[in-house]
Amino acid sequence: MITLRVNFGICNFQFLFIFRSSRDRGSSSSLPSIEQYNETVKNQIQALVRVIKVARTYREDNVPSQIEEGLYLGSVAAASNKNVLKSYNVTHILTVASSLRPAHPDDFVYKVVKVVDKEDTNLGIYFDECVEFIDEAKRQGGSVLVHCFVGKSRSVTIVVAYLMKKHGMTLNQALEHVKSKRPVASPNAGFIRQLQDLDKSLQGKQGPIEQCQG
Repeated sequence: MITLRVNFGICNFQFLFIFRSSRDRGSSSSLPSIEQYNETVKNQIQALVRVIKVARTYREDNVPSQIEEGLYLGSVAAASNKNVLKSYNVTHILTVASSLRPAHPDDFVYKVVKVVDKEDTNLGIYFDECVEFIDEAKRQGGSVLVHCFVGKSRSVTIVVAYLMKKHGMTLNQALEHVKSKRPVASPNAGFIRQLQDLDKSLQGKQGPIEQCQG
C-alpha cells in the first residue's frame, strides 16, 4: 500500500494506491482479484493526472479578468494573488463557493455566498445582494473581484446577472461580453436557466416603458 500526498499550494490531494503480491492473491478467495486492484490503481492514476493538469491551470490562472471598470472575474488563484489585486485597486472580494475561505481577510472586504456548482443550486436568490455588494465597492471608489474555484460557472453567473440588471443587457449580450474577457466562462445548464428567467423578467419590465416611450 502506498499513500501519495500532492500539495499544490491551493489544494491538497491524497491518493491511496494498493498493490497485492502473488502470495497475497492466493491467501483468501474473498479478497478482490488482481484485475480489480489493477483497475483501481489505473483509475487513481488517471485521477491524479487530471488533478495535476487542473492544478497547473489554476496556478497559472492567477490574474483576474477585467469585465468593466471596477469589476473583475477570476479563479481562486486570482483571489489569493494579493499583490495583483492591490495593484488593480480591488477592495472587495465576492466569493461564490461553499468551501473557500477568505485568503486575506485583513486586506479586503469579503462577502461569501456558499453554493456548490450543481445544476439544481438556486443561485438566483443571491443575485440582488451580490449586485448590491458590487455596487457598494464601486460607490466607495474601489473595485471588486468575483470568483469561485475555476472562475467558470458560479462567479460567471453572478457577473452576467450584474451586467443584465445594471446595464440592461440581454443574457446573450452579457454572456458574450464576459466570454470576450474570460473565454473559459461557461455557467452550468441550471444557472443558464436561472439567467434565462432573469432575462424574461427584465425584458418584461422594460416592455411597458418602451411602449410608453413610443
